[in-house]
Amino acid sequence: MAEHIETLLKTSALYHPDERTVARAYIKDYDAAYRESIADPEQFWDGVARELEWFSPWHTVLEWKYPWAKWFLGGTCNITYNCLDRHVRSWRTNKVAVIWVGERGEERIFTYAELYRQVNRCANALKRLGMKQGDRVTIYLPKIPEQIIAMLACARLGLIHSVVYSGFSAPALESRIRDAEARLAITADYGYDRGTAIPLKPVVDKAAARCPTIEKIIVVRREKPGITLDAGRELDWDAWLEGQSAACDAVPLDAETPLYFLYTSGTTGKPKGVVHVHGGYMVGTYITAKYVFDLKDEDVYFCVADPGWVTGHSYIVYGPLLNGATILTAEGKPDYPTPARWWELIEKYGVSIFYTTPTAIRLLMKYGDDWPGRHDLSTLRILGSVGEPINPEAWEWFHRVTGGDKPIMDTWWQTETGSILVTPLPCVSLKPGSATRPFLGIEADVVDKQGRSIGTGGGFAVIKKPWPSMMRTIHNDPDRYLGYWNNIPGCYTAGDVCHKDADGYFWFMGRADDVVKVAGNRIGTAEVESALVSHEAVVEAAVIGKPHRTAGEMIKAFVILKQGHLETPELIDDLKRHVQTELGKIAMPREIEVVTSLPKTRSGKIMRRVLKAKELGQDPGDISTLEE
Repeated sequence: MAEHIETLLKTSALYHPDERTVARAYIKDYDAAYRESIADPEQFWDGVARELEWFSPWHTVLEWKYPWAKWFLGGTCNITYNCLDRHVRSWRTNKVAVIWVGERGEERIFTYAELYRQVNRCANALKRLGMKQGDRVTIYLPKIPEQIIAMLACARLGLIHSVVYSGFSAPALESRIRDAEARLAITADYGYDRGTAIPLKPVVDKAAARCPTIEKIIVVRREKPGITLDAGRELDWDAWLEGQSAACDAVPLDAETPLYFLYTSGTTGKPKGVVHVHGGYMVGTYITAKYVFDLKDEDVYFCVADPGWVTGHSYIVYGPLLNGATILTAEGKPDYPTPARWWELIEKYGVSIFYTTPTAIRLLMKYGDDWPGRHDLSTLRILGSVGEPINPEAWEWFHRVTGGDKPIMDTWWQTETGSILVTPLPCVSLKPGSATRPFLGIEADVVDKQGRSIGTGGGFAVIKKPWPSMMRTIHNDPDRYLGYWNNIPGCYTAGDVCHKDADGYFWFMGRADDVVKVAGNRIGTAEVESALVSHEAVVEAAVIGKPHRTAGEMIKAFVILKQGHLETPELIDDLKRHVQTELGKIAMPREIEVVTSLPKTRSGKIMRRVLKAKELGQDPGDISTLEE
């Protein structure tokens, strides 16, 4: 008999979209659109692909040899042609593509025409170094425009970019360069964090010294006078591009040509090089950015991610540019120099779409309502959340302080999926804490370990049919790719547990590895954490299971308190009672520890396995993605 995952969450209020939101949305009737898309997914994806420009058409939409997929067979394309050339040849040529704001207040603005010219100069410089289709380039840059330019320039030539977040250590960077066998590294002298200049070049020097495939290192010098470079091996970015032609044709590529490797370990395991390709990834990121965020030409779209993570790849760089959007991207933390940082940017630039993380929302919650209240946020019309389940209290706060009338697109997806898979659309009624329903063309479900669908209740989140933006393999480790498809028969298994309610809404409950088994009951961490955060004293929480002599496991919680609240025995008892009231006695933590921080990946996900390993005196495994 399959193990059942208990669902203790009490379904919250329903928020209906207003008439104006529905009237202007691309999709006005989700149910009808979804039924049509799922009746013939290949026809649906074929229609989406035809909204983009291809050098030659495909003869087959999908070749599916379980679990290996190829999409748009015979078609040739280049994702950068659709991100740049398509717009430069239209009225959008002088439209703003990217607004960049540095931590120290610098501003740089690129129209589509200027971004196109800069990308072409970089592509020509790459060609001059002898880089050819299939070569790998490691990009280790802070969140500056050169990061976007380098990614697009690589893709334009059919080079494979491997962007590594610039907070990684030298050993972590070395392992990624080695696995990718990169010929070139692109970095900067410094990144900036909370007013401090963080040296990046020494990290690359240390890593590259142990990577024989690296031939050249390109350095963006932000500080003056510039750091000294090795004349034989290292080149200054500006000097490297100087004199390069602003014309460079996008190389026609087979739809299945690799676009990038992105190394992820997320909250579990050794880093793995997820492989995405030009054609299918282009189609998936284009249509999800368009429909989920209702992207229109007049919008200013602000995603707070870093292109070092998949959210930055898909929803700062590729998805928005494919739609001809105006993108705001900002270096720095949300609460530096003050907690008004993001609210100021939204007001200054008239941001209409704002995509952030539950972790950031909870951080800003800690500072209270006054900071957003000081700013005009009336231009906002669509909000988004990504990275982990958003607890209802954070959802409600985000909704309230931004005006109380903006729908929140609570998106669920992964590095491996390439694009958003479960999400509201602006026309859908919302339940705080739920990612609602599958995106068009996506056959998602909640099943038991045998793959049997669970009508309502808790189980494992799966995808039952291939989709265009899915990863094609794990670089150098195809067996690891097979593991995603062989865990539950006939399904892609995401590794997340999920509850499906009577309305078919999905409620993600945490990683399957994090499920706590208390007296035979399997309890998802997200629900207990959400209950704790709903207490007035708690801003953030993480839950693990600890061995227990009679119950099998007991729940231990780690909590961060809001400013003004102090740890006392009375408060700990009150927190336990609060969880019992919210979820029942079975979910009440036996132990609660107050902490000042939680171990997180640099993309904001809580690493519960690190907490558990420390608690039990075990080896935490790979922690290269740990923020601190």
